[in-house]
This record gives sequence, structure tokens and C-alpha cells, in this order.
Amino acid sequence: MDDFLRNRTFDEIQTGDTASIVRLVGHDDIDLFAAVSGDENPAHLDAAFAKTGLFGHVVAHGMWTAALVSAVLGTRLPGPGTIYLGQKLHFLKPVAPGDTITATVTVKEKQSQKRIVLLDTVCTNRAGDVVLKGMATVIAPDTPIEWPRTRLPDISLRRHDRYEALVKRARDLPAIRAAVVHPCSAAAITGALEAREAGLLEPILVGPEAKIRAAAEAAQVSLDGIEIVPVAHSHAAADRAVELAVSGSVSVLVKGSLHTDELLGAVVATASGLRTERRISHVYAMDIPAYDKPLIVTDAAINIQPTLEHKRDICQNAVDLLRRLGMEKPKVAVLAAVETVNPKMPATLDAAALTVMAARGQITGASVDGPLAFDNAISVDAARTKGIVSPVAGEADILLVPDLEAGNMLAKQLIYFAGATAAGLVLGARVPIVLTSRADPLSARIASAALAKMVAAPHPMEGLPG
Repeated sequence: MDDFLRNRTFDEIQTGDTASIVRLVGHDDIDLFAAVSGDENPAHLDAAFAKTGLFGHVVAHGMWTAALVSAVLGTRLPGPGTIYLGQKLHFLKPVAPGDTITATVTVKEKQSQKRIVLLDTVCTNRAGDVVLKGMATVIAPDTPIEWPRTRLPDISLRRHDRYEALVKRARDLPAIRAAVVHPCSAAAITGALEAREAGLLEPILVGPEAKIRAAAEAAQVSLDGIEIVPVAHSHAAADRAVELAVSGSVSVLVKGSLHTDELLGAVVATASGLRTERRISHVYAMDIPAYDKPLIVTDAAINIQPTLEHKRDICQNAVDLLRRLGMEKPKVAVLAAVETVNPKMPATLDAAALTVMAARGQITGASVDGPLAFDNAISVDAARTKGIVSPVAGEADILLVPDLEAGNMLAKQLIYFAGATAAGLVLGARVPIVLTSRADPLSARIASAALAKMVAAPHPMEGLPG
């Protein structure tokens, strides 16, 4: 793009002169327009509401499209120095997220007495359909202007915490007993009490009683009314917690201050009774301010170098989670470094195979596509630029990563650079398992507990909060 804006003076303008700009409308554009204008009409912002309307889907504000006309007039034709006097508008078709809109102005008439110019204004979508037309009346500038473009600010959206709705729904469910395994640190004790105070889990503390009480004293909290199941050490705590889950005494396991391998080893042991035919895997359920819906990243904590068979299970675990939370058909992007199959890059081969497996019913309940690079998995614009035609590209609900290293780095970058809140959960066993870190903020610990409670609930949810 040229670094300067230049106008056309009244004397330079000729009848029939034309100028255009092209813009892609995304969910962020719609949300930003609503925030700036105050137009909170749910037809523009709420998919469930919009589904019942005339068009059956979310539509962009009509004035968002009209604003593109103003942009052409102010920057292209006539350009800087133009004074906007009036605009007639007719809205002919809806504009949906993902549409590419071309706004064009064409000089129709000049009135020399006051330098007035009348221009036809038309906006079309990618298919060439006219979505808006009208007539603009402006005063054209009388002197040439060349002015440096202003660098616009970078904008990052921070939406209302999506987990607020999830926590509220979880709190309204019947009480769930959770075994907190070896809670022998102040952080582990505090986390258990936070989940209890939030009305999410009823903790059963499993571990050496003296150490548990010492941890509570260090955290300066009371254990009154909380059941303690005393065992000798962390290995015994993991085994006993598994027994409680198998017997139905608890419906959730929560990792305390023991190694993850120690807890999961007891879970997947052949004789444990918690193991299923499915490979266990970890999900980060992420609320990312810059993304317009919740996003799952899997697996970022358990399976180091998963095989194709493992990836099938990892994928199905994540899909089943979202379906249990009320999402009818999640969209899974199988990630690789590139979006084309390359025999030298095993991740692309696995991605292609998983896509075919989903088409053949070996993965059920989801749209699966890959290989997709990260950009075209989560950005409609990036996918369109690369000519990718896919029901998943740009709209992913689940990112299935090539291996643990890639997944862990991606998840941590989203948390620390993008301000994401990440609820961590292990799936594939007969009960959900909460994995939290001492570095997790309270919001992430509460969200993890809420997610576990909803997964452990006897009935699927009615709809996933957006």
C-alpha cells in the first residue's frame, strides 16, 4: 500500500471516474462495530438468536457496510479534503461473517457552483451480488493534497469471559465428589477449597494426613467439614483415589502435589478399572480474547509422540468433550507446518489420514480436515488467501497438534502472549481428571473444575457457551 493518501480536486474529477476498496468482514469486525456504535442487536452478535431470524445466521450491521462507502470517499475519490453532505442507502442483501465486500463509488454528476459531486455508491459481495446501493453527495476539495497515511492502532479484542457462563451452568448441577490426590502443598489445598467455595466440587482429600494438615496450616485455611482419606504416601494416594473412582464414591480426580505420571500410571494400570479402550489425552479448553469462540488444543501434556492410532483417540476424546457440552458437530483442524501433504513431513501424512478416517466413520461426530497450518486453521482470511476450500479452515473448534512439544508451546504462547485462560482436563478414562499447575491463575483452576463437573454430569449439556 502507498504510504501517502492523495485526493482528486473538483477540477480533476470527471464523470464516470470510479474507485473501490475491498474488505473481509469477520466476527471481530462485527463485535468492534457493536462496541463502538453501541448497537447490540442480537441479530449481529448472537448465533442462537440469529438462527431464528429471517436470514438464519448472524449478519453484519448494515452501517458497517455503509462505512466502507465513507472510506472510499474519504481516502480514494475524491479523497482527503472531501466534505460528506449526504447519503442515500438501500440495503438489498445481508452480509455474513466471512463475506468479502467491495465498495465502489462512481462519479455521476458535478455541480460547479459549490464544487458538489454526486456519486453512485455500490457494495457487492464475493459472488458479485449487490448488497447495498445508493447515492452520495459531497463537496470535493479544491486543492491537491498528499498526506502520509496514519498508522492505525493494533486492536486486540478482549471479550467477556466465556467461562463465566460455563461456571454458572456447572454450579447449578448436583454436587460432584472429587478425589484430590496427595494435596500436600498449600497450592493444592487452596485449589481444592476454591473449587468447593465456588460450588463446583466437594473435595475428598487423599494422602498422608499429617502432610495434608501441615499444608492447610501453611495455607492458613481450615479443613473443617472436609473428608480426609489417610494413606501412607503419594503412590498409595493415587491407587486409593482410583479405587474411589471405580467404586463410584467420587466422579472426578484432581491432581494434587504429586507427579502427573504417578497419578496417570495408576489410572491406566490394567487392573485399575478406570482404563477404557481409548487412549487417554489432555485438552486445554481455551478462552482466547482474540478468537471469537472457545478453542481446544490437544494433546499438550500427555502423549509425547502420538502415533496415528493415538491421534485418532486424541481427536475423538476432544470431539466427545465438545459434543457432551452441547456442540453438535465440532470442527477439527489437524495441524502441521504446511497445509499440503508432504511425504517428508509425517505430520502432514497423519493429518491427511485422519481426514479420511473421519470421512469413513473411524472418527465420529465432527468435521475433520488437515493438514492445516495454524494461520489457515483459525483465520478465514488466511485460508481464503491460500485458496483453501474447507468446512473447517478459519473456523476450528479443536486444534489437533502433531506432538506434545508443538502443542505445549502453542498452548503456552496463547496463555502468555494472547492472554488466554486455559482449563486443563484429561479425557479417555472413566472419569475426568483435572490437571492444574501452580502457575495457573484462579480463573483457570475454577474453569478446570467447572469443566470436569460438566463432563462428569449424568446428562449432556444443552449448548456450549460461545
